[in-house]
Amino acid sequence: MQAFFKKSVARLLKLEARLVLRKYKPRIVAVTGSVGKTSTKDAIYAVVSKGVYARKSQKSFNSEIGLPLTVLGQPNAWRNPFRWIENLFDGLMLYVLPRRYPEWLVLEAGADRPGDISSLSSWLPVDIAVITRLPEVPVHVEYFDSPEAVKEEKASLIRALKEGGSLVLYADDKEVAGLRERAATARVTTFGFHEDADVRAHDARVSLDEHGRPAGMVSQITMAGKTAELVVKGALGAHALLPALAAAGVGLAMGKGEGEILESLKGYEPPHGRMHLIPGLKGTLIIDDTYNSSPAAVEAALAALALVPGRKIAVLGDMLELGRHSVDEHRKAGAWAAKVADALITVGFRARDIAEGALDSGMRDSQILQFEDAGPAGKELELMLQAGDIILIKGSQSMRMERMVEEIMLNPEQAPHLLVRQDAEWKKR
Repeated sequence: MQAFFKKSVARLLKLEARLVLRKYKPRIVAVTGSVGKTSTKDAIYAVVSKGVYARKSQKSFNSEIGLPLTVLGQPNAWRNPFRWIENLFDGLMLYVLPRRYPEWLVLEAGADRPGDISSLSSWLPVDIAVITRLPEVPVHVEYFDSPEAVKEEKASLIRALKEGGSLVLYADDKEVAGLRERAATARVTTFGFHEDADVRAHDARVSLDEHGRPAGMVSQITMAGKTAELVVKGALGAHALLPALAAAGVGLAMGKGEGEILESLKGYEPPHGRMHLIPGLKGTLIIDDTYNSSPAAVEAALAALALVPGRKIAVLGDMLELGRHSVDEHRKAGAWAAKVADALITVGFRARDIAEGALDSGMRDSQILQFEDAGPAGKELELMLQAGDIILIKGSQSMRMERMVEEIMLNPEQAPHLLVRQDAEWKKR
């Protein structure tokens, strides 16, 4: 009965969303990829919303229910059937009665199962499609026949493009850059660190605060033949710059000037749980990357950890939904950690393979601690902290690694404002 209710609600929400889009005709930016969708969506919103009424997907509303909810401007009702009925009623009233509606929508499109994105092309008229990185082993691959099937599903967003729309592609990924061939009528803009990218970052480095501690990233950005400085505060790693580069590409597709784009990006704040810098106990610094995890994201996070001085502690939880790739990818993560970290803490059953990979790559057994869940791991981590430590904490959503961040953050009372999954529904789980 619950599954039937969910499917019925999803169908009705999609129907109402189609009617609302047909009535108000907003312009739409849709973002997909296997890494960095939410950060990219937030950066794009900072550019798109400058001077116009715009709306973006809240948090990671990117599913068959989340996308229509964003179109309708309604919240997630979770397990409350009466609130879902209220959402449907409000959506209907939005169509029946004249209302002020956003000129632009910035939507995130995810693919947990085959058909999740390809079905969008039947009802979502996209003006600008953005595709971020599509790594060799993407998250959610467990539910697809192969990694290539995941990439194909993500690429199907191109079919939702309007005639003459714009396509913004990640230039550093050859497969993504090659997707321009599928959009013969689209105007294509590329972004990344590649020298041929239309929007290119170079000379990236860690920015420091007045105390000499990491505060974010800074680089030079070149677009439309001009070069300027790009600053992203509060997040670490070269990949923290990519959402801003993608957003600049969208700005160019919209016809905005480079000065206006850079001014808009000053309002971009990287979302919580994505390489977010948080002060820790005993004079430590936490790199909070607890929103989710995948092989490519772990590799990028560890590369960022290598950029900063001090004793480095990598806390890595299970990477879920990898299917038959799970063992190999966890062992690879351990090998990466062994090159960067002075200490490794693993959390979860699958993460035992991270420890094995680290041992095989030369890390000593005394440098590794293994736990089944985040609670005990957080308490042990607190005991081992020393002044100046840099702690990377990362794992898949279900591992709830944000609980470890809360255990060791300097001001835990700020957890509701700084950490992911802090609303009442998540706290019950």
